[in-house]
Amino acid sequence: EMAGSSAPWIGSAYLFLKSTCKTIVLPSLYESSQKKPCVFNALKLALADCTGSVNGVDMLKVHCSHPHLIVQLKFCKRENCRRFLRSYREGVLQKSLQSHLQLSLATTTVPLEVELKAGSEHLDKMLKDEDHCLECIYREKPDRLPDEEIMELEERLKSLMLHQSTNNNVAVKDCSSLKSSSLPYPPQGSSLPPQVTFIFQGQQFDNRMITPDDHQKFAKSVSKKWKQVGRSLQKSCRALRDPVIDNLALEYDREGLYEQAYQMLLRFIQSEGKKATIARLIAALEENSLISLAEELLGLHSNEDCS
Repeated sequence: EMAGSSAPWIGSAYLFLKSTCKTIVLPSLYESSQKKPCVFNALKLALADCTGSVNGVDMLKVHCSHPHLIVQLKFCKRENCRRFLRSYREGVLQKSLQSHLQLSLATTTVPLEVELKAGSEHLDKMLKDEDHCLECIYREKPDRLPDEEIMELEERLKSLMLHQSTNNNVAVKDCSSLKSSSLPYPPQGSSLPPQVTFIFQGQQFDNRMITPDDHQKFAKSVSKKWKQVGRSLQKSCRALRDPVIDNLALEYDREGLYEQAYQMLLRFIQSEGKKATIARLIAALEENSLISLAEELLGLHSNEDCS
C-alpha cells in the first residue's frame, strides 16, 4: 500500500483444485448437498491456516469444472496475500487442505494437485518472485460479491460454531450436523427475518423492518458517509453490488447527499423486502462509526443532532 493512499489493497486470484485419486472427484462432492458443507468447511479452515486468520482471504465463488474445483479468492490486505503466497509456495495450503478434507469427508487420504492463477497469469511459475505475484493479484479486481451460496454456507458454519460453543460435547468434526435441517435459521427465500431481536450497546431491541421514518432520518443525518454504509450493506445485498453505489452518486449528484442516501436505502429496502431489517442497518452504521445515528433510529435520544 502507498503510504499516503487511503484506498484498500484488494486483489483476486483463482485456486484450482484437483484430486489425483480416481475415487474422489471434488466437483461431484461439492455438487452433493450432503457433502458440500464438508468441502466448504475444509476450504475455509485450510485458507485460515494459510493466512493465520479466518478473515485473511474471502471465498467469492466455488466453480465446479470437472475435474477441477475452482475457488475465486479475494484478498483485502497485501500482508494477508503475501502470507497466503508463502504458505502456498511452501506446500502448507496443499497439506492443510488434504488433512481437512480427510477429516471432513472421513476418508483415508485426499491427494491433491493445486494451481494458482490471476487473470491469464499462472502464478505457480513465478512463486519465487513474490512481489510480481502480488502485482498480478492486485491487478485482478474481484468482479463479484460473495455468491449467495457462499453466504449461505458461511451462515451455516457460524450457526454450527455458535451451537458447538454452547454445547461443548458436540463433536466439532462431525459434518452431518452441518445439514440444513439442524440449523437454527430460516432457509433461503424465507420471509422470516433472520433474527427476532438483536443487541446494541448491551440493550435488546426488536428486529423490525425499516420504517419510512427511519428512512428519512437516515437520509437526513448520514451525510457523506452514505456510500460507506451502502458498501457495508452491499456485502449481503446483491442489489447494491458494484457499480450501483457509484451510479447512484452520479445519478443524484445534483439533488445532493440527502437524495443520494435516500435512493441507496430505497434500493436496499425494495430488493430485500421483509429482510430489510433495522438490525442490518444498525450493523452497517456501527461498522462505519455512526453510533449517534444508530442511537437516534433506535429512539435512544430523540432531539440531539446526529452528524
